[in-house]
Amino acid sequence: MTAIQFTPPGRLTALPPLSLYIHLPWCVQKCPYCDFNSHTHKAANDQERYVDALLADLAAELPHVWGRPVETIFIGGGTPSLFSADAVNRLLAGVRALLRVQPAAEITLEANPGTFEREKFQGFRDAGVTRLSIGVQSFNDACLKKLGRIHDSREALAAIETALSLFERVNIDLMYALPGQDVAGALQDVRTALSTGAGHISAYHLTMEPNTPFGHTPPPDLPADEAAQDIEDAVQQALEEAGFLHYETSAFARSGQFCRHNLNYWQFGDYIGIGAGAHGKISHHDRIERTVRKRHPNDYLQAIAVDPVSAAERRTVARADLPFEFMMNALRLTEGVPAAWLAERTGISSAAIAKPLLAAQRQGLLDTDPAYLRATPLGRRFLNDLLQYFLA
Repeated sequence: MTAIQFTPPGRLTALPPLSLYIHLPWCVQKCPYCDFNSHTHKAANDQERYVDALLADLAAELPHVWGRPVETIFIGGGTPSLFSADAVNRLLAGVRALLRVQPAAEITLEANPGTFEREKFQGFRDAGVTRLSIGVQSFNDACLKKLGRIHDSREALAAIETALSLFERVNIDLMYALPGQDVAGALQDVRTALSTGAGHISAYHLTMEPNTPFGHTPPPDLPADEAAQDIEDAVQQALEEAGFLHYETSAFARSGQFCRHNLNYWQFGDYIGIGAGAHGKISHHDRIERTVRKRHPNDYLQAIAVDPVSAAERRTVARADLPFEFMMNALRLTEGVPAAWLAERTGISSAAIAKPLLAAQRQGLLDTDPAYLRATPLGRRFLNDLLQYFLA
């Protein structure tokens, strides 16, 4: 690999857009493939106490983001739809009292069809949620059972129908290369998702993550690598032929339906992360910080009760790591990002990484358009190989 030569540290002339991520860590039960920070829900978990902790956490973060407007909010988990509409309403009201939330802010909440209630979805909308992301994973009941999901296809379709009647934007999460699945089965899931009329579909390859039951003991009937690649190609082709834009590695949407919150991640924007295990990225004119909250809900709640500042760890991103961190996000986008954003959002000029840029272009992994940083189709397929050029 070609070494990156760094010029003296630059300053950010402007700060990027700011988002807010809120983590609600509880689920009805833990899925065997899931490596997210989620924990089995218990009746003793006090939603009011957790909302109080979130707002105290956010208040402690304010000195790092004074006066900056918030463009998007994402409530993820876990299963946020386990929380009551009243709790979500109190949470969002508290957020608005602390932050300059833009009037047209996109506010997303993740929902599990197994927790679907029409009155609750209505309550989420009344609280200010503008976008619902529904974790369907599959419409095949046998696949859902193998994945350990608590809902069936009937509940999934009912949740989607209700969501579409209440929210302007709805996302369906699908997974493919599932145990026992072939191309025909994956395409049936895609056709069912398309038939609902949802404007955004996230399609993920099932992976065996370490420290999960599937990572320890994979299901016996997983598609082989070549078959899984055939499934992936078929899923992507079907979505594109239906008019969905493949705008990010795992994200497909109709025009005007892109997820603004996730776009801000991929465009190396800033985001406050509050809640158990939440990560954040905050830019200052002279540095970029990464933050992370205490991971276990009990540890998080105890730290907040003692001193909200103590719930967060902060570290400044080393200058040598910034090209990789920027590219790791930006090159997931099919259209990439303007080349000028590298300097604007990291303080590092394109000239400082000219050698690795040229090397990646010569390998056919990076587009040669000087105005954009964009992976080629080959680079998107071998994204990890492309990113190696930008390691410190």
